[in-house]
Amino acid sequence: MHAPPTGLPYAIYYTVLAVVAIPANLVAIVILSRGRCGLSRCITRYLVSMAVTDLFVIITAVIINRLSGMYFPGSFLSITPVCSVSNVLTFAARVSSVWLTVSFTFDRFVAICCQNFKAKYCTERTAAVVIGTICTLGCLTNIPFYFIHEPIYVVDNVPWYCRIKDIRYTSPVWTAFDWFDSILTPWLPFLLILLLNALTVRYILTASRARKRLRAQGNGEIQSDPQMESRKKSIVLLFTISGSFILLWMTYVIQFLRVRIVNDYNFRSFNDPRFILQETGNMLQLLSSCTNTFIYAAIQRKFREELKKAVQCQFNFVSKLFTSRK
Repeated sequence: MHAPPTGLPYAIYYTVLAVVAIPANLVAIVILSRGRCGLSRCITRYLVSMAVTDLFVIITAVIINRLSGMYFPGSFLSITPVCSVSNVLTFAARVSSVWLTVSFTFDRFVAICCQNFKAKYCTERTAAVVIGTICTLGCLTNIPFYFIHEPIYVVDNVPWYCRIKDIRYTSPVWTAFDWFDSILTPWLPFLLILLLNALTVRYILTASRARKRLRAQGNGEIQSDPQMESRKKSIVLLFTISGSFILLWMTYVIQFLRVRIVNDYNFRSFNDPRFILQETGNMLQLLSSCTNTFIYAAIQRKFREELKKAVQCQFNFVSKLFTSRK
């Protein structure tokens, strides 16, 4: 049954998350879109698309699916067709966000480890095609979720709320689709990000040792390597984003694995420890939809400069507005 968790901790958490995440993602979209952060157009495309899908995750999963049920129970959003559509949009946004993180990780892997393939793959055009394909497939692969819900009750011929049909647990077709969806998100992305990062680290360590030996032999001493220095920002950005993703999705993956092993999909109430573990995983993976902006601000100097300019501009605007009224 798709019902929002109740209780003050959940209400506070999701309210704060929405208040922080929406402006954070909007700021990231605006600043990155201006192209003044010293990043290539290819990287910028991926980061902007990740911010857009993260914004949609917050709107659909947090505001529509959770906060609306907490603060406005029984609204039109609780009508079964609307509830089904909102769930499909939530799953589509989540899948797109996750796979865009994978595509960004793969793009940086190619840029760092596959120099011969870099010029062909790491382009703005390729990034646009990859982003469009991921978002399209993210929507199409989640359409079946619309048909898996049924109303909890009907009042005056109006179906209310969403409950998963029993056929999902008994039909071989739905079982196969459930496994496909499980592999699609989160298992395959999780494993791919771990694998790509491991291969990238291995390549960096090997290349770094080789270049140090060559430079020491050629100059008699180890000097700074401009090429390796130029890669540091890209490497730090990659590892920080993918590392944050892995940490914040870890609880969700553990809960997902527990459910599949014991085949236990039900919980008695919102106080059930199984539900608390499930919702903790959801809370952390939704938190990953607002962390990237803070990562950019922490490690990208030019992003911080653009952010300061934007804040100063707004402050000056407000000051002029108050001065003119006086």
